[in-house]
Amino acid sequence: MDDGTNRLGWMLDDALRMPETRYAILLSADGLLMAHSERIGRDDAERQAAGMSGLQSLARSTAEFCGDAGTTWRQTVSEFDDGYVFLVAAGPGAYLAVSATQHVDMETVSFRLQELVQRLGKELTSPPRPGADTRA
Repeated sequence: MDDGTNRLGWMLDDALRMPETRYAILLSADGLLMAHSERIGRDDAERQAAGMSGLQSLARSTAEFCGDAGTTWRQTVSEFDDGYVFLVAAGPGAYLAVSATQHVDMETVSFRLQELVQRLGKELTSPPRPGADTRA
């Protein structure tokens, strides 16, 4: 991917122009890395993509706790001592993850990620793999 196939990486770098953001990755529903920001290496990005896929799957499985098992998952925010991880739906079969420090303006990041997903549209979608569960 770092050999020129990380063609969407510049879009993720654009998302990191906000203060207190660290890394960004774009992943498919089955956990494959589609793109990564410049600040994170490919190996780390691939490992995080696999984890984020699992996180999204767990979040989606708790939809009925929100009132309706069929409701659409849109975003998960995880909080840690050193910051946050934002995971958002980026189109059919694609997810965008951004990490940030504990000092980040969470509302601004969330808004900016939604804006980025809308602006990029088709660029951020991944065609579903045969047999893959891509409900967002």
